[in-house]
Amino acid sequence: MTNKEKLIAIKIVHTIIWIFFNVVIFYMLYAVTLGEINFWLWIGYALIGLEIIVLLIFNFFCPLTIMARKYSDSSKNNFDIFLPEWLAKYNKQIYTIIIVIIIGLTIYRVS
Repeated sequence: MTNKEKLIAIKIVHTIIWIFFNVVIFYMLYAVTLGEINFWLWIGYALIGLEIIVLLIFNFFCPLTIMARKYSDSSKNNFDIFLPEWLAKYNKQIYTIIIVIIIGLTIYRVS
């Protein structure tokens, strides 16, 4: 497998994981908006918690980004994932805001 093929494989896996976490996050937002405080919401929190732990361990970098860096010297924010560059650049900030909203709505709903 060439370096380019390895990078493409990492980008595909990274994008699939990103889509998965989007489904989780937007389900959580949907659930708390409608007051559906259920098992799946808490599973979502567990998954997001695991993602946060992974990011903390790797100094706020996705391990796939670190792996992809071995196969590219690109300075683009989306060198390791199939996303528009602006979204790759601000991904953490955007989703942190959404998670804070979810947490706030959860606290509101359970109190």
